[in-house]
Amino acid sequence: MLRNLSFARQILPALALIGLAVAVWLVLGGLPDRSTAQPAEQPPKAVGKLANEPRVAGAGIVEPASEIIDIGSALSGLVTDVRVRPGDRVEKGQVLFTVDARAAQASLAQANAAIGEARAAIAEASTAQKTAREQLALYRGLGDPAAVSRAEVIRAEGEEAAATSRLGSARARLAAAQSAAAAARTEIERLVIRAPIAGEILAVNIRPGEFVATQGGGNSQPFIQMGQTNPLHVRVDIDENEVARVALGQPAVVSPRGAAELHVEATFVRAEPQVVPKRSLTNSAAERVDVRVLQLIYALPPSDDFRVGQQIDAFIPAKAPAAKGEQ
Repeated sequence: MLRNLSFARQILPALALIGLAVAVWLVLGGLPDRSTAQPAEQPPKAVGKLANEPRVAGAGIVEPASEIIDIGSALSGLVTDVRVRPGDRVEKGQVLFTVDARAAQASLAQANAAIGEARAAIAEASTAQKTAREQLALYRGLGDPAAVSRAEVIRAEGEEAAATSRLGSARARLAAAQSAAAAARTEIERLVIRAPIAGEILAVNIRPGEFVATQGGGNSQPFIQMGQTNPLHVRVDIDENEVARVALGQPAVVSPRGAAELHVEATFVRAEPQVVPKRSLTNSAAERVDVRVLQLIYALPPSDDFRVGQQIDAFIPAKAPAAKGEQ
């Protein structure tokens, strides 16, 4: 039977059929899964009356009502104590951290010693001046000019002038020592860093024992960040091409990024006076960074769904379209 097999008429067609079957199987097995599924994240969308009305969309970021305050140090030194942690609420003037003040305290002690020395010199010079003036007044009050020699009168006048000079010098030394003491006390106070406002501590980037230097150039990390987080604000970027359509003063519908099903109504606070280059990025692949934006500030209602630095999506009512013929 093997001799009667024809390669061209029997074997080759069989191989072709097998190859075709394998090709069909590979094609069908390699087709992508076209079944529909719910997206992992719901895209942001307008709700309520904004769903069917003209609106402007914008992305933004959550910030404190006071904006973020970067706390620095007026003087360089070693951190001796840090009294706050992230999440703490502080009052205005409350101590945040302290810097080593031993050098300033030594200067204060030296100035206080100089104050004591100057006051003693003032007391001595005052007594000498009083005695010299009384002696001089006695000499000048004598009825007989020959009772006291001219040399004695000149000596008394000299002693009175010298005592007056020493008194003036001692008073000047006292003023200088008091100024030095005031400067030392001011330096000691500047080494105690206090909260400029009442608010919440957002970040603490220093530890006891670390050296802090006066911040310069804007590149160093802030030692402590804080802000007024009640209420929270959102800073919404509106593309300059959409600015003319925004209805300023109207509330906005805001959703936290990644939770489009959550919606809150934010109250209009203000519009920044300048259109500025876009700085807050959403990390979207289609996002343009060569645009300018108008920043609108809205106040969020009390909610646990928003945190400082969190990205948000906002929908703002648009102005009604102008009627035909209006300029």
